[in-house]
Amino acid sequence: MGASSNFGNMFSVIGASAWLPYLPMMPIQVLSNNLLYDFSQVPIPTDNVGPQQTAKPRPWQMGDIAKFIIFIGPISSIFDYTTYAVMWFVFHCNRPVITPELAARYGADAINYTHAAQLFHTAWFVESLMTQTLIIHVIRTNLIPFIQSRASWQLTLTTIIIMAVGALLPYSPLAAPLGFVPLPPLYWLLLSVTLLCYVGLTQWIKTWLIRKSWV
Repeated sequence: MGASSNFGNMFSVIGASAWLPYLPMMPIQVLSNNLLYDFSQVPIPTDNVGPQQTAKPRPWQMGDIAKFIIFIGPISSIFDYTTYAVMWFVFHCNRPVITPELAARYGADAINYTHAAQLFHTAWFVESLMTQTLIIHVIRTNLIPFIQSRASWQLTLTTIIIMAVGALLPYSPLAAPLGFVPLPPLYWLLLSVTLLCYVGLTQWIKTWLIRKSWV
């Protein structure tokens, strides 16, 4: 899970760095994202696997794990890129971050430059945190998550808490120190669609890999 997540994040950062005129996420935001994501995994030892997982010994093959990483990891990048496109074209985050030179040149418009970058940072932070946290429930089972197989109450509760923290951070007193700004209402609707599509596509690819006997 961690390897596939990091593999996908690598593609997302590379693409964003080549496209954006500013950093896709500030260092303190990356660290905060990782801290919250790691915390969401703490209750994993309280979870139980289904009987189909323990019916017979399961070999631990690095080749199969590599295939899982290659196919599952980049899925998150697909939806990271759709989030980039939404923020760029719909919410107009296509202005570079402010510098002293730009401040001297544009004056009052400098606020717009800074806000565009902060809005992008906030949107990707929330989307990245929620997709990574939610996908734990897809990867933990061969069955359909939430319907055919449910995680332990501790893992479920932690998932809800971390996703709630991610949603509330842009509106909290910590928003300014972390460089976050409030997100427009339309963003949350588009995020809901993104999360639904992400879980659905990951579930479909996971099922395909299982049928191929690769996981």
